[in-house]
Amino acid sequence: MKIIWLLGMFFVLIFIGLPIMFSMGLLSMAVFVGQGNSMLIIGQKLFSSLDNFTYICIPLFILASEIMTQCDLMEALVKVCNAFIGHVKGGLALVNVLGSMLFAGVSGSASADTTGLGRVEIEMMKKAGYDPTYATTVTVASAILGPIIPPSNAFVIYAAISGSVSIAAMFLAGIIPGVMLGLIEMALCYYYAVKYNHPVSPKTTFKEKMYATKEALPILVLPIIILGGIISGIFTATESAAVAVVYAIIIAIARKKLNFKVLYRCCVRAAKNTASIMLIISVASLMGYAITVLRLPQIAIEWATASIGNQYIFLLFVNVLLLFLGCVLDQTPAMLLVVPILLPIATKFGIDPIHFGLIVCFNLTVGLITPPVGMQLFIGANVGHVKLSALFRSILPFAGVAIITLFIITFVPSTATFLPTFFGY
Repeated sequence: MKIIWLLGMFFVLIFIGLPIMFSMGLLSMAVFVGQGNSMLIIGQKLFSSLDNFTYICIPLFILASEIMTQCDLMEALVKVCNAFIGHVKGGLALVNVLGSMLFAGVSGSASADTTGLGRVEIEMMKKAGYDPTYATTVTVASAILGPIIPPSNAFVIYAAISGSVSIAAMFLAGIIPGVMLGLIEMALCYYYAVKYNHPVSPKTTFKEKMYATKEALPILVLPIIILGGIISGIFTATESAAVAVVYAIIIAIARKKLNFKVLYRCCVRAAKNTASIMLIISVASLMGYAITVLRLPQIAIEWATASIGNQYIFLLFVNVLLLFLGCVLDQTPAMLLVVPILLPIATKFGIDPIHFGLIVCFNLTVGLITPPVGMQLFIGANVGHVKLSALFRSILPFAGVAIITLFIITFVPSTATFLPTFFGY
């Protein structure tokens, strides 16, 4: 009854228009008052939930992404992709997806991809004769590669919540599923290109390919530096975020794109984005503590043990639940709410915490492009200047292939665990 009451109240508050953060905060306060606990605990929990060294990754990766975006360094990624595959049928759509795959290794954020790289990609596709809605759809769909291919803010948050999984392990786990989703999206783009005879870019010469590669090489090297440094033990996953910022600054200065005014703007934007994420984390963590006070994790474990026969049925249940939550909640609060409850059950069923973490992060990432909420759809409609209703319809095939990929990852654990196991995680 407690679970039903909490969920019912939570969704009522959301549907009447109260922001998620305030909905979680009010519900948490109601639990504390109802249990007779001191309200002083609320302030302590809000602070202690953020007092975690792991979370330093988040503002630093955001800042590195902002520097790359504000200094127009991302255009080089689009140009090198276009030089190599722009002449293929539906070339610019394929360039869009491949560009997002490469940019994901820098940003770790779907929003950064849509608002930064997405503006360049949409404009290029429009000029080439693509329908604006389709151009925006491909941009939004490929943007969800950002939180899957490392580095990823979602993986950082999951590692912090779990307490038993390293960020490096999660980063490695995201590589194969992220590349798999990117290739499947490219296959769908190629199908649409053949069906609707989409335009292609002129074929480039070898010299033009080499020039585009030279311009993009410093940016392409960054993901290799991050993952290589972590795997080799030169620096930790948290320290890799600082390395990314310093590297981005050096490249921007070398390209004569960075000055104090631009750096100040990047820092302000990164601070605003970080503040928003951290506030959600703190309030969601408070609600997680309230859920623990009510013994909901223990109740959930007892129910799962009695009602769910094996891990496959449990994983199916988890995916359906998260797909529903992903449609109405943003990624971070949803993760902070469900992981403390579901992870102990997954462990009890013998599911690898790394595999389970990838399922959770991937599933909630798909929610970013799933109506009726789908935060990336709102951002994409604004960036691409298209109708949201049209975007809701055109995104469905891409959301469909993402869900198919999700179920492959769910029931073929090696897609997530192969690389972490190979590198000793």
